[in-house]
Amino acid sequence: MRIAQVAPLYESCPPQLYGGTERVVSYLTEELVRQGHEVTLFASGDSQTRARLQAPCARALRLDPDCKDPLPYHFIALHRLARSADAFDIIHFHTDYLHFALFAQHWSKTLTTLHGRLDLPDLPPIFREFAMMPLASISNAQRAPVPWANWYGTVHHGLPSSLYAGGSGDGGYLAFIGRICPEKRPDWAIEIARRAGLPLAIAAKVDKVDRTYYKTKIKPLLKDPLIEFIGEISDSEKGAFLGDAVALVFPIDWPEPFGLALIEAMANGTPIIAFGHGSVTEIIDHGVTGYIVSDVDEAVAAIPLAKALDRVAIRRRFEERFSVERMAHDYLALYDTVLRRGTVDAVLNSAAVAQAAANAA
Repeated sequence: MRIAQVAPLYESCPPQLYGGTERVVSYLTEELVRQGHEVTLFASGDSQTRARLQAPCARALRLDPDCKDPLPYHFIALHRLARSADAFDIIHFHTDYLHFALFAQHWSKTLTTLHGRLDLPDLPPIFREFAMMPLASISNAQRAPVPWANWYGTVHHGLPSSLYAGGSGDGGYLAFIGRICPEKRPDWAIEIARRAGLPLAIAAKVDKVDRTYYKTKIKPLLKDPLIEFIGEISDSEKGAFLGDAVALVFPIDWPEPFGLALIEAMANGTPIIAFGHGSVTEIIDHGVTGYIVSDVDEAVAAIPLAKALDRVAIRRRFEERFSVERMAHDYLALYDTVLRRGTVDAVLNSAAVAQAAANAA
């Protein structure tokens, strides 16, 4: 199959440091190439891929000090893709709704995976306006605000099984990984560690929009000797960071669409203690891969339980549910569904045109 994967340009594929969507696009692209598909990746020029790379910018925009506005580069990518659309059997977008207007007439060969939260008030109008666009969700919980949208299926994220190996948890610390922002609640992670009397290692980035929150709410808490702020880490560093941790704490306060850190922890055999918002209940098998809790008190109480979980069983559950092979298989099934429905729609439209012509005669 001739497939175009269209990634955001904020991070490279895979990202050099933090990055969720681009990381998933990279894993999917490389697995599709491995399976023998002809894949073209639209991504930043510093991406590493075995696919054919189409790059509208030389480097990831978040790390480019010369980039002040990311939109022009995204429009360049979409324009180049539109000119070559006939070269692909299916075009898989990971760019939210940015491409909807340009590709609405080509809906029957597109799939759009929505990677973000969907409970924002300005989203329903655009999903109604472009109701023909086939959509994929990354969790069933993500769909809740717009259940009526044109969903073709849910595909949970997957990781290459060789990316991480099971860890021992011998580091003796709790881990927090991701972003420093109000919805991820690093302050709650710090409170959990303090109450448990355990060290907390924080591997996270601070976006420009969250710098004030970091300086006023989080930085003062880092004076505690139990708390270590590491900053952003790369994929190659995550294995040791997560594998050596007693548990990953995931005290979110928002409708998390997926939570890639959850399956990264599972891939390392690391138990998870997570607040039960958004997709968490779909990803964690309570009592097997971790514990789903509702507040700080329950999180502290769950730590000894998490320590007792079988790390080999956690890794095995990752392999069963969240491998990149499973993710690619699910997306290929959705590609087939899109193409079949597009064919049926074309036949019906042709029949309608022919009937109208016959009636006119």
